[in-house]
Amino acid sequence: MLPASQLAPDRSVLIAQARQAVLGGEGREPSGVESWISRSWRRCLQAGRSPYQPLAFDPVSAVALRRSREEHAALLRAARPVLDQLAHAIGGMGYFALVTDRRGVVLDVQGPVNHRDPRAHAIGRAGVDLSEASVGTTAIGAALAELRPVWLHRGEHFFDANGSYSCAGAPLFDPQGQCVGMLDLTGVDVPERPELRHVVARCARALEDALLQQQPHALLLRLNWPGARLGSEADGLMLIDGEGYVRGCNSAARQLVAMPSRPAGERLHCGDLLALDWPRLFDAASHGLCIELPLWSGLRLQAMATSRATAPSHATPPRNRPLRETEVEWIRNAVRAARGNVAQAARTLGISRATVYRKLGHPTKVPAASRDPDR
Repeated sequence: MLPASQLAPDRSVLIAQARQAVLGGEGREPSGVESWISRSWRRCLQAGRSPYQPLAFDPVSAVALRRSREEHAALLRAARPVLDQLAHAIGGMGYFALVTDRRGVVLDVQGPVNHRDPRAHAIGRAGVDLSEASVGTTAIGAALAELRPVWLHRGEHFFDANGSYSCAGAPLFDPQGQCVGMLDLTGVDVPERPELRHVVARCARALEDALLQQQPHALLLRLNWPGARLGSEADGLMLIDGEGYVRGCNSAARQLVAMPSRPAGERLHCGDLLALDWPRLFDAASHGLCIELPLWSGLRLQAMATSRATAPSHATPPRNRPLRETEVEWIRNAVRAARGNVAQAARTLGISRATVYRKLGHPTKVPAASRDPDR
């Protein structure tokens, strides 16, 4: 066992040292907290706030709350099942969940809020303004400012009055990639649970996916790197309408596929992103195929398309290209890309080797320059 002098300092000690460095005016960079926390503390100081002043958790007006809820109606619909599951998961930990708008005003609360505790009652109400400008450094203000998941524990809050809270937060993005609010988990006088940052990030992702899929679309495209399992929560999601225009994406899709900038109001066509004849995506959807998806950058993804509406006439193959012929071409292209390795092509397409051979008519018709015994 290490002597006491060599043991890692307690978290509360590190936080206190960091507060002294920034809030005490020592002028040095703290080492006990993440850099975004000290940035938030400094913004509060620059706004003329003192960590020792009392706080009033003021709600916005009933009219302002109603307008914000109407503006975020789609977000709240998407959030309902996610919050129900989340509240069940964290119910025994003493945390509750909040959804706010992009300004930090609470729109919905789920979970065990002890309204007899004035600290829980202060923030566990719809309409309360929990922005950084109102209540200083919190997971809510930080997630909206940093646009990434955060964890905040007790003394890491700017105001001493917030020192009993522990909270995790993650921003929420709409189908166009704009921040529309955030998801927060907060507990009062609870043990530190930094793993909740991961929990809230995953729930925020599920909420975004649900919000995305509320959009009208003809095709849902699931994207991932070759070798990854399609159909999981890690998939990038892209919605395409019957004319090939992108209706929206989730955060993972925007990381997988570079989205070119467009003037406000100008639509993005999937042909600007995908280096293939885009109507064939509808063919793949009708046959349930997992396909290789080339990008103009030279990267290749794997994709699975699901049709939600009948493709328009111009989004179907020409009459001299029957669906079966198009399907065979998909398979031939996959085998060529795998350099004749039928097993690898079958895995890419999500079908069996026997199906590849059957669709191509005969093993000798596989387009490959060379074959190994296991191919």
